Amino acid sequence: MSWAAHELESYLLHKHTKVKVSFLAILIGCLSPDMLTKLPVYGIQLGGFVLQAQDNPWEYHRGWPGVGPTHSLMYAVVISLLVLWVFKSREWSLGLLIGTAAHVLTDIFDSVGTMVFFPFTDQQYTVSMWAYAAQAGRYGDAAAYYGSLGLVWDLFWLVLVLFSFKALRAQYFFHSVVTSDPAWGWFRRRLHMSDRVMLACYRAYFLYGACRIFAWTGWARFIEGAPMDWNWNGPHWVDKATVEPVPVGEFLSNTLVGLTGFIAASWIIWLVVGRRLWLNTPPHEAYGPGAGPETAPAGPAGGSEQALTVPRQPDPAP
Repeated sequence: MSWAAHELESYLLHKHTKVKVSFLAILIGCLSPDMLTKLPVYGIQLGGFVLQAQDNPWEYHRGWPGVGPTHSLMYAVVISLLVLWVFKSREWSLGLLIGTAAHVLTDIFDSVGTMVFFPFTDQQYTVSMWAYAAQAGRYGDAAAYYGSLGLVWDLFWLVLVLFSFKALRAQYFFHSVVTSDPAWGWFRRRLHMSDRVMLACYRAYFLYGACRIFAWTGWARFIEGAPMDWNWNGPHWVDKATVEPVPVGEFLSNTLVGLTGFIAASWIIWLVVGRRLWLNTPPHEAYGPGAGPETAPAGPAGGSEQALTVPRQPDPAP
């Protein structure tokens, strides 16, 4: 699993997506496979009650039976389709599809990987760049991740975002992020958020992700005393979780079945329900920076509403 990478990748994904898509939906999609599924791996203690996956926690988190299907491409398709049906928002549906798929694919870099093509195959796809150590608890997992090539992975995404610094500028936020997502209008209308506050919230998650990298790395090195291991599939000192290797022939066969099943199922879903829902959902009407709350559709479903044109002067934004 990645730590800060899931938070940072959303900025790049939005910037390089050439159609209108919700940044917030991409961000939620990047986080959604681990929402409520990773906590039982770490363990939840409420008074004398302890909830924790026993035996092989990684099988609960990434395998089947368990919640491993949340780390599959079909899960991304189903979630995006449900959002399109319920909230009538193309921008949120597409954003969740992109973000969730990105999470599934980037998690293959740890020693357990993900069931990318579930339910058509339960083959785990893993590159084993660093050790999966969630079974060691939150702090043990952090020490192992930031004591290995996991640190390099997070820094890689941080550098990519910094090279794409325009994605953090006010002009990009107001003309590309706000105008592509009805949720920002809801923030203006219902929460009375000013342009300055919305821009600060947009940038805050980047700062949060960047600070996590250096804070956890400093803690692992100087407080926990975890040695740094630059070897592939490190660190050597942690009791890592791994999957049993399969013969090359079986791996290729599973991949062929899984890929074919995923493509066929996705195409059938699109023909039967997806295309109709997409065509019956109008795109979100853009409104510029400083547009008043009168222009704001209410929430993700606002994509189906007509926006009024009652502008006001924008708040000064840095």
